[in-house]
Amino acid sequence: MASNLSTRAARAACSASKAVPCTQAMLIPRRTFATGPESSTGEAEQPRWSYTPPRAKAPFSLRLHSKRPFFHVNSDPALLDQFYIRMLGNGGDKILSDELKWLAVTHKSFDQGRRGFNDRLAFLGKRIVQLQASLALVQNPETANTAVKKDDYGRTPFTHPALDGLKNLSPETKNFLTDRSKLAELAQKYDMQKILRWTPRKPDDLKSSGLELILAHTMYAVVGAVSLEKGGHIANKVAQERILEPLGLKTVS
Repeated sequence: MASNLSTRAARAACSASKAVPCTQAMLIPRRTFATGPESSTGEAEQPRWSYTPPRAKAPFSLRLHSKRPFFHVNSDPALLDQFYIRMLGNGGDKILSDELKWLAVTHKSFDQGRRGFNDRLAFLGKRIVQLQASLALVQNPETANTAVKKDDYGRTPFTHPALDGLKNLSPETKNFLTDRSKLAELAQKYDMQKILRWTPRKPDDLKSSGLELILAHTMYAVVGAVSLEKGGHIANKVAQERILEPLGLKTVS
């Protein structure tokens, strides 16, 4: 009896709906979200980094009547390739795919993050650089403090050449060598600021807008991108030869 009542109620609901029949409504596919360019509009040939996805555009300008000065952001692939050659050496423009090359230098402030941004790449790259900095400190015992504190009981501490570098390994030493300002200064030597894609809070005052932080963040992101595309071995070499050695921390291969 209960099943008959539920069946009648369902039929009544279907007949009451004049917009779409029930059988037709069941066949309507669920809405899917495009993850790439739409070929129907001719945008399939455009690289993903070069435009904002149509479905991600806001219905109105988020900067209506804004008095903020316009900030130019690089869109020239040749200029980007020159940066990767300066940072990664000869052939550096061939190490990463085009999409990843742009993603690594894109901050989340650019285009409201709608073209992707480099936070996860920077997280990976920072772990790699910090690890290589730790290994370099351990492998350089000559920079350690050789003074040994006198023991009150006349005991002699155990020493071994493989343990001499542990005196260097401290969070303070590692943070000093990989300080944000030093990384930002190195990034400026590579002319990273010319190809960095971001939207500063104050276009007429980049320093107070956090340029130093974003440059260091992007340096890590490039290392993370190399690790993602070419593996950890190549990323370790980039961290050693292109970041730590210019900062004065030589590694032993």
